[in-house]
Amino acid sequence: MSIEQQDLTTTIAKMTENSAKRHKPETRLSHLGRDPQRFDGAVNPPVYHASTILAPDTATFQQGPKRRFEAGATVYGRFGTPTHHALQDALRDLEGGADTLLLPSGLQAIVAALMTVLRAGDHVLVADTVYAPTRKTCDGVLARFGVSTTFFDPLVDAAGLDALVHDDTKAVFLESPGSTTFEIQDVPALARAAKARGLAVLMDSTWATPLYFRPLEHGVDLSVQAATKYIVGHSDAMLGTVTANADWAGALRDTVFQLGGCIGPDDAYLGLRGLRTLAVRLERHWAGALRVARWLERRPEVQRVLHPALESHPQHALWQRDFDGASGLFSMVLAEPYPEAAVHAMLDGYELFGIGASWGGFESLAIPSDPRPIRSATTWEAAGPTIRLHIGLEDPDDLIADLEAGFGRLHKAPR
Repeated sequence: MSIEQQDLTTTIAKMTENSAKRHKPETRLSHLGRDPQRFDGAVNPPVYHASTILAPDTATFQQGPKRRFEAGATVYGRFGTPTHHALQDALRDLEGGADTLLLPSGLQAIVAALMTVLRAGDHVLVADTVYAPTRKTCDGVLARFGVSTTFFDPLVDAAGLDALVHDDTKAVFLESPGSTTFEIQDVPALARAAKARGLAVLMDSTWATPLYFRPLEHGVDLSVQAATKYIVGHSDAMLGTVTANADWAGALRDTVFQLGGCIGPDDAYLGLRGLRTLAVRLERHWAGALRVARWLERRPEVQRVLHPALESHPQHALWQRDFDGASGLFSMVLAEPYPEAAVHAMLDGYELFGIGASWGGFESLAIPSDPRPIRSATTWEAAGPTIRLHIGLEDPDDLIADLEAGFGRLHKAPR
Protein backbone atom coordinates (compact mmCIF):
# COMPACT_ATOMS: atom_id res chain seq x y z
CA MET A 1 0.00 0.00 0.00
CA SER A 2 1.38 3.43 -0.98
CA ILE A 3 1.76 6.32 1.49
CA GLU A 4 -1.15 8.08 -0.22
CA GLN A 5 -3.38 5.02 0.18
CA GLN A 6 -2.36 4.68 3.83
CA ASP A 7 -3.30 8.33 4.42
CA LEU A 8 -6.68 7.73 2.79
CA THR A 9 -7.33 4.64 4.90
CA THR A 10 -6.54 6.56 8.11
CA THR A 11 -8.74 9.50 7.11
CA ILE A 12 -11.76 7.47 6.16
CA ALA A 13 -11.45 5.21 9.19
CA LYS A 14 -11.83 8.31 11.36
CA MET A 15 -14.78 9.49 9.26
CA THR A 16 -16.46 6.13 9.68
CA GLU A 17 -15.96 6.21 13.46
CA ASN A 18 -17.43 9.71 13.67
CA SER A 19 -20.44 8.95 11.47
CA ALA A 20 -23.80 9.49 13.14
CA LYS A 21 -25.13 5.94 13.18
CA ARG A 22 -27.56 6.53 16.04
CA HIS A 23 -30.37 7.31 13.60
CA LYS A 24 -32.18 4.85 11.38
CA PRO A 25 -31.30 4.77 7.65
CA GLU A 26 -34.62 6.42 6.72
CA THR A 27 -33.71 9.41 8.86
CA ARG A 28 -30.11 9.56 7.71
CA LEU A 29 -31.23 9.73 4.07
CA SER A 30 -32.56 13.23 4.74
CA HIS A 31 -29.37 14.50 6.35
CA LEU A 32 -26.32 12.70 4.96
CA GLY A 33 -24.04 14.65 2.63
CA ARG A 34 -25.46 18.02 3.73
CA ASP A 35 -23.61 20.97 5.27
CA PRO A 36 -25.92 24.02 5.17
CA GLN A 37 -23.50 26.17 7.19
CA ARG A 38 -20.86 25.69 4.51
CA PHE A 39 -23.23 26.77 1.74
CA ASP A 40 -24.87 29.88 3.25
CA GLY A 41 -27.75 27.87 4.71
CA ALA A 42 -28.70 26.09 1.48
CA VAL A 43 -30.54 22.83 2.20
CA ASN A 44 -28.95 21.11 -0.80
CA PRO A 45 -25.26 21.32 -1.75
CA PRO A 46 -24.88 23.49 -4.85
CA VAL A 47 -23.77 22.11 -8.21
CA TYR A 48 -20.08 22.84 -8.82
CA HIS A 49 -19.12 22.94 -12.49
CA ALA A 50 -15.35 22.84 -12.43
CA SER A 51 -12.39 21.29 -14.21
CA THR A 52 -9.49 23.50 -13.14
CA ILE A 53 -9.13 24.05 -9.39
CA LEU A 54 -6.73 26.86 -8.54
CA ALA A 55 -4.25 26.26 -5.73
CA PRO A 56 -3.46 29.13 -3.35
CA ASP A 57 0.28 28.62 -3.83
CA THR A 58 2.85 26.43 -5.61
CA ALA A 59 3.51 24.23 -2.59
CA THR A 60 -0.18 23.32 -2.32
CA PHE A 61 -0.34 22.67 -6.06
CA GLN A 62 2.59 20.26 -5.83
CA GLN A 63 0.74 18.30 -3.14
CA GLY A 64 -2.08 17.57 -5.62
CA PRO A 65 -1.08 13.97 -6.45
CA LYS A 66 -1.16 13.13 -2.74
CA ARG A 67 -4.22 15.20 -1.84
CA ARG A 68 -6.39 13.38 -4.36
CA PHE A 69 -6.30 10.47 -1.89
CA GLU A 70 -7.73 12.69 0.85
CA ALA A 71 -11.48 12.15 1.14
CA GLY A 72 -13.25 15.42 0.37
CA ALA A 73 -10.23 17.19 -1.12
CA THR A 74 -10.99 19.33 -4.18
CA VAL A 75 -7.90 19.07 -6.37
CA TYR A 76 -9.10 18.71 -9.98
CA GLY A 77 -12.51 18.32 -11.54
CA ARG A 78 -11.99 14.66 -12.41
CA PHE A 79 -11.27 13.81 -8.78
CA GLY A 80 -14.50 15.38 -7.57
CA THR A 81 -16.05 18.65 -6.43
CA PRO A 82 -18.06 19.35 -3.27
CA THR A 83 -21.15 18.14 -5.14
CA HIS A 84 -19.54 14.76 -5.77
CA HIS A 85 -18.15 14.58 -2.25
CA ALA A 86 -21.60 15.11 -0.74
CA LEU A 87 -23.01 12.09 -2.56
CA GLN A 88 -19.92 10.00 -1.85
CA ASP A 89 -20.09 10.79 1.85
CA ALA A 90 -23.79 9.92 2.03
CA LEU A 91 -23.39 6.57 0.28
CA ARG A 92 -20.25 5.69 2.21
CA ASP A 93 -22.20 6.16 5.42
CA LEU A 94 -25.25 4.21 4.21
CA GLU A 95 -23.13 1.31 2.97
CA GLY A 96 -20.99 1.29 6.10
CA GLY A 97 -17.83 1.45 4.01
CA ALA A 98 -14.53 3.26 4.10
CA ASP A 99 -14.83 5.04 0.76
CA THR A 100 -17.33 5.40 -2.11
CA LEU A 101 -16.39 6.32 -5.67
CA LEU A 102 -18.78 7.52 -8.39
CA LEU A 103 -18.73 6.22 -11.97
CA PRO A 104 -20.70 7.17 -15.11
CA SER A 105 -22.76 3.94 -15.12
CA GLY A 106 -23.44 0.78 -13.17
CA LEU A 107 -21.44 -1.25 -15.67
CA GLN A 108 -18.40 0.97 -15.35
CA ALA A 109 -18.67 0.59 -11.59
CA ILE A 110 -18.60 -3.19 -12.06
CA VAL A 111 -15.56 -2.93 -14.32
CA ALA A 112 -13.74 -0.64 -11.87
CA ALA A 113 -14.44 -3.00 -8.97
CA LEU A 114 -13.17 -6.02 -10.90
CA MET A 115 -10.05 -4.21 -12.09
CA THR A 116 -9.32 -3.11 -8.53
CA VAL A 117 -8.84 -6.70 -7.34
CA LEU A 118 -7.62 -8.49 -10.50
CA ARG A 119 -4.55 -8.48 -12.69
CA ALA A 120 -3.26 -10.48 -15.65
CA GLY A 121 -3.03 -14.20 -14.85
CA ASP A 122 -5.72 -14.09 -12.16
CA HIS A 123 -8.88 -16.17 -12.01
CA VAL A 124 -12.28 -14.93 -10.81
CA LEU A 125 -15.43 -16.82 -9.79
CA VAL A 126 -18.67 -15.19 -10.97
CA ALA A 127 -22.27 -16.15 -10.20
CA ASP A 128 -23.95 -17.57 -13.30
CA THR A 129 -26.97 -15.31 -12.84
CA VAL A 130 -25.19 -11.95 -12.98
CA TYR A 131 -26.28 -8.97 -15.06
CA ALA A 132 -25.59 -9.92 -18.69
CA PRO A 133 -23.08 -7.08 -19.35
CA THR A 134 -21.06 -8.29 -16.34
CA ARG A 135 -20.69 -11.64 -18.07
CA LYS A 136 -19.71 -9.90 -21.31
CA THR A 137 -17.05 -7.92 -19.47
CA CYS A 138 -15.58 -11.12 -18.02
CA ASP A 139 -15.62 -12.91 -21.38
CA GLY A 140 -14.43 -9.81 -23.24
CA VAL A 141 -12.23 -7.16 -21.67
CA LEU A 142 -10.99 -9.26 -18.74
CA ALA A 143 -10.22 -12.24 -20.98
CA ARG A 144 -8.28 -10.02 -23.39
CA PHE A 145 -6.16 -8.79 -20.49
CA GLY A 146 -5.37 -12.29 -19.23
CA VAL A 147 -8.01 -12.82 -16.54
CA SER A 148 -9.95 -16.10 -16.65
CA THR A 149 -13.49 -16.56 -15.34
CA THR A 150 -15.45 -19.53 -14.01
CA PHE A 151 -19.20 -19.02 -13.75
CA PHE A 152 -20.80 -20.95 -10.90
CA ASP A 153 -24.27 -21.97 -9.77
CA PRO A 154 -25.49 -19.10 -7.55
CA LEU A 155 -27.06 -21.62 -5.16
CA VAL A 156 -23.77 -23.38 -4.47
CA ASP A 157 -22.92 -23.75 -0.80
CA ALA A 158 -19.65 -22.76 0.87
CA ALA A 159 -18.05 -26.17 0.27
CA GLY A 160 -19.06 -26.10 -3.37
CA LEU A 161 -17.57 -22.64 -3.83
CA ASP A 162 -14.37 -23.70 -2.12
CA ALA A 163 -14.02 -26.61 -4.55
CA LEU A 164 -13.95 -24.13 -7.45
CA VAL A 165 -11.02 -22.14 -6.11
CA HIS A 166 -7.74 -22.45 -8.06
CA ASP A 167 -4.26 -21.41 -7.03
CA ASP A 168 -4.68 -18.29 -9.17
CA THR A 169 -8.22 -17.44 -7.99
CA LYS A 170 -8.27 -13.96 -6.51
CA ALA A 171 -11.92 -12.92 -6.25
CA VAL A 172 -15.58 -13.94 -6.13
CA PHE A 173 -18.32 -11.81 -7.72
CA LEU A 174 -21.84 -12.21 -6.32
CA GLU A 175 -25.22 -10.80 -7.31
CA SER A 176 -28.25 -11.37 -5.11
CA PRO A 177 -30.96 -11.58 -6.26
CA GLY A 178 -29.75 -12.85 -9.61
CA SER A 179 -30.70 -10.89 -12.71
CA THR A 180 -33.97 -11.93 -14.34
CA THR A 181 -34.48 -15.09 -12.29
CA PHE A 182 -33.94 -13.65 -8.79
CA GLU A 183 -32.08 -16.42 -6.97
CA ILE A 184 -30.98 -15.37 -3.46
CA GLN A 185 -27.43 -16.31 -2.56
CA ASP A 186 -26.22 -17.13 0.94
CA VAL A 187 -23.89 -14.14 0.87
CA PRO A 188 -22.50 -14.44 4.44
CA ALA A 189 -21.61 -18.13 3.99
CA LEU A 190 -20.05 -17.60 0.57
CA ALA A 191 -18.13 -14.55 1.79
CA ARG A 192 -16.72 -16.51 4.75
CA ALA A 193 -15.63 -19.33 2.45
CA ALA A 194 -13.97 -16.88 0.08
CA LYS A 195 -12.21 -14.99 2.86
CA ALA A 196 -10.89 -18.25 4.29
CA ARG A 197 -9.05 -18.70 0.98
CA GLY A 198 -7.83 -15.09 0.89
CA LEU A 199 -10.18 -14.00 -1.90
CA ALA A 200 -11.70 -10.58 -2.41
CA VAL A 201 -15.52 -10.58 -2.42
CA LEU A 202 -17.45 -8.28 -4.75
CA MET A 203 -21.22 -7.92 -5.05
CA ASP A 204 -23.74 -6.17 -7.27
CA SER A 205 -26.47 -5.17 -4.81
CA THR A 206 -28.56 -2.84 -6.96
CA TRP A 207 -31.91 -4.63 -6.42
CA ALA A 208 -32.05 -3.91 -2.68
CA THR A 209 -29.97 -0.70 -2.57
CA PRO A 210 -28.03 0.11 0.61
CA LEU A 211 -31.37 0.66 2.34
CA TYR A 212 -32.47 -2.99 2.35
CA PHE A 213 -29.15 -4.85 2.05
CA ARG A 214 -25.68 -3.64 2.97
CA PRO A 215 -23.14 -6.06 1.50
CA LEU A 216 -20.20 -4.95 3.62
CA GLU A 217 -22.10 -5.98 6.76
CA HIS A 218 -22.26 -9.52 5.31
CA GLY A 219 -18.56 -9.95 4.53
CA VAL A 220 -18.33 -8.30 1.09
CA ASP A 221 -15.28 -6.13 0.32
CA LEU A 222 -16.58 -4.07 -2.61
CA SER A 223 -20.26 -3.23 -3.04
CA VAL A 224 -21.50 -2.10 -6.46
CA GLN A 225 -24.66 -0.10 -7.11
CA ALA A 226 -26.15 0.77 -10.49
CA ALA A 227 -27.36 4.02 -8.96
CA THR A 228 -29.05 4.77 -12.27
CA LYS A 229 -31.86 2.65 -10.87
CA TYR A 230 -33.40 3.35 -7.45
CA ILE A 231 -30.88 5.85 -6.09
CA VAL A 232 -31.46 8.30 -8.96
CA GLY A 233 -35.02 7.01 -9.13
CA HIS A 234 -36.37 9.25 -11.90
CA SER A 235 -35.02 7.65 -15.09
CA ASP A 236 -33.02 10.73 -15.99
CA ALA A 237 -29.37 10.11 -15.09
CA MET A 238 -26.72 7.42 -15.44
CA LEU A 239 -24.69 6.71 -12.31
CA GLY A 240 -22.66 3.87 -10.78
CA THR A 241 -21.04 3.58 -7.37
CA VAL A 242 -18.50 1.33 -5.69
CA THR A 243 -18.10 1.27 -1.92
CA ALA A 244 -15.04 -0.42 -0.43
CA ASN A 245 -14.02 -1.47 3.05
CA ALA A 246 -10.78 -0.22 4.56
CA ASP A 247 -8.77 -3.09 3.02
CA TRP A 248 -9.60 -2.04 -0.54
CA ALA A 249 -10.47 1.68 -0.34
CA GLY A 250 -7.06 2.97 -1.40
CA ALA A 251 -6.73 0.52 -4.29
CA LEU A 252 -10.25 1.35 -5.48
CA ARG A 253 -9.60 5.09 -5.51
CA ASP A 254 -6.30 4.59 -7.34
CA THR A 255 -7.94 2.33 -9.96
CA VAL A 256 -10.86 4.67 -10.61
CA PHE A 257 -8.57 7.67 -11.01
CA GLN A 258 -6.23 5.77 -13.34
CA LEU A 259 -9.17 4.64 -15.48
CA GLY A 260 -10.31 8.25 -15.75
CA GLY A 261 -13.85 7.50 -14.66
CA CYS A 262 -15.81 10.54 -13.48
CA ILE A 263 -19.36 11.83 -13.58
CA GLY A 264 -20.74 15.29 -14.21
CA PRO A 265 -21.79 17.36 -11.20
CA ASP A 266 -25.37 17.54 -12.43
CA ASP A 267 -25.64 13.74 -12.30
CA ALA A 268 -24.17 13.75 -8.79
CA TYR A 269 -26.80 16.29 -7.80
CA LEU A 270 -29.56 14.10 -9.28
CA GLY A 271 -28.20 11.18 -7.28
CA LEU A 272 -28.42 13.27 -4.11
CA ARG A 273 -31.93 14.38 -4.98
CA GLY A 274 -33.04 10.78 -5.48
CA LEU A 275 -31.39 9.66 -2.27
CA ARG A 276 -33.61 11.96 -0.19
CA THR A 277 -36.80 10.16 -1.20
CA LEU A 278 -35.35 6.65 -1.53
CA ALA A 279 -37.03 5.29 1.61
CA VAL A 280 -40.57 6.33 0.71
CA ARG A 281 -40.19 5.37 -2.95
CA LEU A 282 -38.69 1.99 -2.26
CA GLU A 283 -41.38 1.12 0.27
CA ARG A 284 -44.01 1.97 -2.35
CA HIS A 285 -42.23 -0.10 -5.02
CA TRP A 286 -42.00 -3.03 -2.59
CA ALA A 287 -45.66 -2.90 -1.54
CA GLY A 288 -46.97 -2.45 -5.07
CA ALA A 289 -44.79 -5.20 -6.51
CA LEU A 290 -45.78 -7.67 -3.82
CA ARG A 291 -49.46 -7.00 -4.39
CA VAL A 292 -49.11 -7.46 -8.14
CA ALA A 293 -46.94 -10.56 -7.67
CA ARG A 294 -49.53 -12.21 -5.41
CA TRP A 295 -52.24 -11.48 -7.97
CA LEU A 296 -50.10 -12.98 -10.74
CA GLU A 297 -49.57 -16.15 -8.69
CA ARG A 298 -53.31 -16.82 -8.95
CA ARG A 299 -53.47 -16.39 -12.72
CA PRO A 300 -53.74 -19.56 -14.85
CA GLU A 301 -51.49 -17.97 -17.49
CA VAL A 302 -48.57 -17.87 -15.02
CA GLN A 303 -46.49 -20.91 -14.08
CA ARG A 304 -44.58 -19.13 -11.30
CA VAL A 305 -43.64 -15.69 -10.06
CA LEU A 306 -39.96 -15.02 -9.24
CA HIS A 307 -40.01 -12.58 -6.33
CA PRO A 308 -37.89 -13.26 -3.22
CA ALA A 309 -40.48 -11.70 -0.88
CA LEU A 310 -43.09 -14.28 -1.89
CA GLU A 311 -43.42 -17.29 0.42
CA SER A 312 -43.32 -19.49 -2.68
CA HIS A 313 -39.80 -18.35 -3.60
CA PRO A 314 -37.26 -21.17 -3.02
CA GLN A 315 -34.89 -18.90 -1.09
CA HIS A 316 -37.56 -16.88 0.72
CA ALA A 317 -36.06 -17.83 4.11
CA LEU A 318 -32.66 -16.42 3.08
CA TRP A 319 -34.32 -13.21 1.95
CA GLN A 320 -36.11 -12.92 5.29
CA ARG A 321 -32.87 -13.53 7.18
CA ASP A 322 -30.61 -11.10 5.34
CA PHE A 323 -32.76 -8.39 3.73
CA ASP A 324 -34.68 -5.53 5.31
CA GLY A 325 -37.06 -5.21 2.38
CA ALA A 326 -37.64 -5.74 -1.31
CA SER A 327 -37.95 -3.62 -4.44
CA GLY A 328 -40.24 -3.44 -7.44
CA LEU A 329 -38.36 -5.72 -9.83
CA PHE A 330 -39.32 -9.36 -10.42
CA SER A 331 -40.24 -11.82 -13.18
CA MET A 332 -43.16 -14.02 -14.12
CA VAL A 333 -42.89 -17.23 -16.10
CA LEU A 334 -45.84 -17.98 -18.37
CA ALA A 335 -47.53 -21.37 -18.04
CA GLU A 336 -47.38 -22.34 -21.72
CA PRO A 337 -44.97 -21.87 -24.63
CA TYR A 338 -47.06 -19.02 -26.02
CA PRO A 339 -45.98 -17.92 -29.52
CA GLU A 340 -43.81 -14.84 -29.75
CA ALA A 341 -46.55 -12.94 -31.58
CA ALA A 342 -48.99 -13.59 -28.74
CA VAL A 343 -46.50 -12.39 -26.14
CA HIS A 344 -45.79 -9.28 -28.19
CA ALA A 345 -49.52 -8.59 -28.46
CA MET A 346 -49.77 -8.77 -24.69
CA LEU A 347 -46.82 -6.45 -24.10
CA ASP A 348 -47.44 -3.97 -26.91
CA GLY A 349 -50.97 -3.22 -25.77
CA TYR A 350 -50.18 -2.21 -22.19
CA GLU A 351 -51.26 1.33 -21.31
CA LEU A 352 -49.22 1.74 -18.13
CA PHE A 353 -46.26 -0.64 -18.59
CA GLY A 354 -43.55 0.75 -20.83
CA ILE A 355 -41.22 -1.42 -22.89
CA GLY A 356 -37.69 -0.37 -22.04
CA ALA A 357 -34.40 -1.35 -20.47
CA SER A 358 -33.29 -0.25 -17.01
CA TRP A 359 -35.69 0.05 -14.06
CA GLY A 360 -35.91 1.74 -10.68
CA GLY A 361 -37.76 4.83 -11.91
CA PHE A 362 -41.28 5.91 -11.07
CA GLU A 363 -42.70 4.18 -14.15
CA SER A 364 -43.67 0.52 -14.57
CA LEU A 365 -41.93 -1.57 -17.22
CA ALA A 366 -42.44 -4.97 -18.85
CA ILE A 367 -39.98 -6.71 -21.18
CA PRO A 368 -39.48 -10.26 -22.49
CA SER A 369 -36.40 -11.92 -21.04
CA ASP A 370 -34.75 -15.19 -22.04
CA PRO A 371 -32.16 -16.35 -19.47
CA ARG A 372 -30.98 -19.33 -21.53
CA PRO A 373 -28.33 -17.63 -23.72
CA ILE A 374 -26.61 -16.03 -20.72
CA ARG A 375 -26.12 -19.16 -18.61
CA SER A 376 -23.22 -21.60 -18.72
CA ALA A 377 -23.01 -23.22 -15.27
CA THR A 378 -26.77 -23.67 -14.90
CA THR A 379 -29.68 -24.48 -17.19
CA TRP A 380 -32.83 -22.41 -17.24
CA GLU A 381 -35.98 -24.46 -17.71
CA ALA A 382 -39.48 -23.00 -17.83
CA ALA A 383 -42.89 -23.91 -19.22
CA GLY A 384 -43.16 -20.68 -21.16
CA PRO A 385 -41.59 -17.28 -21.80
CA THR A 386 -40.20 -15.16 -18.97
CA ILE A 387 -41.40 -11.58 -18.57
CA ARG A 388 -39.50 -9.15 -16.34
CA LEU A 389 -41.65 -6.56 -14.62
CA HIS A 390 -40.79 -3.40 -12.78
CA ILE A 391 -43.62 -2.05 -10.65
CA GLY A 392 -43.45 1.72 -10.47
CA LEU A 393 -45.32 4.18 -8.31
CA GLU A 394 -48.71 3.85 -10.01
CA ASP A 395 -51.72 2.51 -8.13
CA PRO A 396 -51.44 -1.31 -8.05
CA ASP A 397 -55.13 -1.71 -8.94
CA ASP A 398 -54.55 0.15 -12.20
CA LEU A 399 -51.48 -1.95 -12.96
CA ILE A 400 -53.40 -5.17 -12.26
CA ALA A 401 -56.17 -4.05 -14.62
CA ASP A 402 -53.54 -3.35 -17.30
CA LEU A 403 -52.00 -6.81 -16.81
CA GLU A 404 -55.42 -8.46 -16.92
CA ALA A 405 -56.21 -6.80 -20.23
CA GLY A 406 -52.85 -8.04 -21.48
CA PHE A 407 -53.75 -11.64 -20.64
CA GLY A 408 -56.89 -11.13 -22.68
CA ARG A 409 -54.78 -10.16 -25.69
CA LEU A 410 -52.53 -13.16 -25.04
CA HIS A 411 -55.50 -15.52 -25.36
CA LYS A 412 -56.96 -13.79 -28.42
CA ALA A 413 -53.72 -13.82 -30.43
CA PRO A 414 -53.49 -16.49 -33.16
CA ARG A 415 -51.95 -19.75 -31.89
